[in-house]
Amino acid sequence: MLKNKTVVLGITGGIAAYKAADIASKLTQAGARVETVMTESATKFITALTLRNVTGRPVVTDMYELASEYNEEHIALAEAADAVLIAPATANTIAKLAAGIADNMLGCVVLATKAPVIIAPAMNDIMYENSVTQENLAKLKARGFTIIEPEYGRLASGKMGRGRLPETSRIIEVIETVIGKKKDLKGKRIVVTAGGTREAIDPVRHIGNRSSGKMGYALAEAARDRGARVTLIAAPTSLPDPAGVETTHIESVEQMNKAVVKACAKADALIMAAAPADYRPANTADQKIKKGAEKLTLEMVKAPDILSEVKGDILKIGFSAETENLIENTKKKLQNKNCDLFVANDVTAAGSGFDVDTNKVTLIYKSGKVEDLPLMSKREVADRVLDRVVRLLAGRYENVADRWCEV
Repeated sequence: MLKNKTVVLGITGGIAAYKAADIASKLTQAGARVETVMTESATKFITALTLRNVTGRPVVTDMYELASEYNEEHIALAEAADAVLIAPATANTIAKLAAGIADNMLGCVVLATKAPVIIAPAMNDIMYENSVTQENLAKLKARGFTIIEPEYGRLASGKMGRGRLPETSRIIEVIETVIGKKKDLKGKRIVVTAGGTREAIDPVRHIGNRSSGKMGYALAEAARDRGARVTLIAAPTSLPDPAGVETTHIESVEQMNKAVVKACAKADALIMAAAPADYRPANTADQKIKKGAEKLTLEMVKAPDILSEVKGDILKIGFSAETENLIENTKKKLQNKNCDLFVANDVTAAGSGFDVDTNKVTLIYKSGKVEDLPLMSKREVADRVLDRVVRLLAGRYENVADRWCEV
């Protein structure tokens, strides 16, 4: 898949820079042409000579010295790239890219390229978790950059934390996915829901749930990247609107229901990743309820079942968050809501709950097939689900159901 592809490898000044040699070597062995761009700080950790020997290509370390046959080097490299990989990416470089700063060759290449850009952060865990770094990564995600989340393990400081550069095999897998990604949803209209609804008690208080919306947003971004025209209907989250996605913000389950039914009138598929309320207060107080009585009783009524409300010739994918009897409970939902596929996860399992960037799901098909997927990032889960959506939309799911568990 990487044979004759050009990968621009950006290396920045972190201790994990030494691992870039292995990445460059493996890419070269896979048949890729690797063009290396190093920041000045990166040269303090690994030499250009090492990368040149590994790739057989000149290495760019100074934006004012031509190290290859390219004219206007930053433009030529940007145009030649099938993908740009920055590994490791320091907090400093991530901040520069988020701000559009191009004071070195790597920044110039990223600004000038139309190729997909893949960022592999590696740093101290406190720096990675800092709100500024997270905001900068969110900005890059919103612009369509692919972020490979760092791994948990022993850091250069000697402590354990999340900040390690992922294994080379994982990074190359992402590059292959990004370069080889087909626009297999081009021309399709996909509606995705995300987040947990808020059901008002009074003007101040509401009843809600712990959904972060991350899974739905990952699905919307992945569908966009595969060529779909995406409508995202989002309950309140802390996530920025995905670039290139039509986003409608709602609060209550009633509002989500109306927005979904309207959007689905012209859609090919609905992916219901949101967590709409099952029950809502029968009445909402006009004024704030004052604290006084020892007990407060709320009357709750059943909320609309959005998946059941959507009719017509549309593919329906549901999500099921469970704490027990995962398969049994999800199969009941699939039948009751007349869905084509349900994505089930046990929210009590490690790495599969709320406010995390990973998920472990089980796919349950209309045919009765059950497929367990390993723990992976929510973006990876999104692409796996969309692989199935493509096949379902092609109308071949009944014929290939027996082979899906091998995909």
